[in-house]
Amino acid sequence: MTNALHILFLNLGGGEVVMILFVILLLFGGKGIPNIAKALGKGIREFKDASEGIKRDIQESTGGITNQVHEQIQEIKKEIEDK
Repeated sequence: MTNALHILFLNLGGGEVVMILFVILLLFGGKGIPNIAKALGKGIREFKDASEGIKRDIQESTGGITNQVHEQIQEIKKEIEDK
């Protein structure tokens, strides 16, 4: 399903996709396509891992700030409830 979304995002029709696949087959041959797919999959996996690492680092570095904000919010709620 995600492949279909990517194809729709690029605004490609069925004929255009077939033509691109045909050109890839001509350029790399039947034996080269699995290697290309493997390399592409590995690249996507590395990109996801790197982006998750960056996301985790940002969350860890802002963790103290969010805890302080939550504490302040709780204190304000208590003050409002006491009044």
